[in-house]
Amino acid sequence: SLDAVEAAINIMEDSPLFNAGKGAVFANDGTNSMDASIMEGKELKAGAVAGVHTIRNPIDGARAVMEKSQHVMLSGDGADKFAKEQGLKIEDPKYFLEEKRWKQFQKVKADDELKLDHSSDTSGSILDIEFGEGKKFGTVGCVALDKYGNLAAGTSTGGMTNKKWGRIGDSPVIGAGTYANNKTCGVSCTGHGEYFIRNVVAYDVSALMEYKGLSVEQAATEVVMKKLKPINAEGGLIAMDAKGNIAMPFNTSGMYRAYRKKDGKPWIGIYGSDK
Repeated sequence: SLDAVEAAINIMEDSPLFNAGKGAVFANDGTNSMDASIMEGKELKAGAVAGVHTIRNPIDGARAVMEKSQHVMLSGDGADKFAKEQGLKIEDPKYFLEEKRWKQFQKVKADDELKLDHSSDTSGSILDIEFGEGKKFGTVGCVALDKYGNLAAGTSTGGMTNKKWGRIGDSPVIGAGTYANNKTCGVSCTGHGEYFIRNVVAYDVSALMEYKGLSVEQAATEVVMKKLKPINAEGGLIAMDAKGNIAMPFNTSGMYRAYRKKDGKPWIGIYGSDK
């Protein structure tokens, strides 16, 4: 399940369409600062990187931290150095310079705004790949279950456009943006990271299942719609339990999401009406 999570996120990190890896948005200083985390549900091992600039696939860095270090999270230059020592793919920062992302950043910076992946200004189509105002392409995540009942989850992001002071969101924070436990579920989140950190969103889904006996659908919906929405915290999550039951609630106009079960048939959704 770890291999599946890493492979799926690698594909999305290599695409300029998503706010992760190649398509990471720009921070206020004009750099790309990326975060990622991964966790497995059998032994509760986890790894994360935050504020990295040169790792081609930050999720690979997160897994290396989990398996090749004594730590859970490494950040900044130290994380980049560690990844290089582990033989991971390292890129010149120019690799992450996507022209459309750069133009998006210039517009947002001129207005001195912060832009989330799923901001509520929804002018234009969510399918428009011009990255213009209101067209958001977001954090990527994956949850996987293997035939032995082992869960794994991972999340990777470039964070907020125009973020300042080395800001780090929920994506690399275990329990906030990512969580996995074979007894309950695997979770990957996307949204306004500050709220997701303060509400420990990913772990909260697991806790509701473990302590209140809720299903993964009930727990995920409780957190996203009854806890986050009332405080105007935008976002959503994908979650799956050890029996393969899936929940993908969100309180925004849309969230790219998909799944494939053992029958091999894929399902893809964008808007809230997609079922």
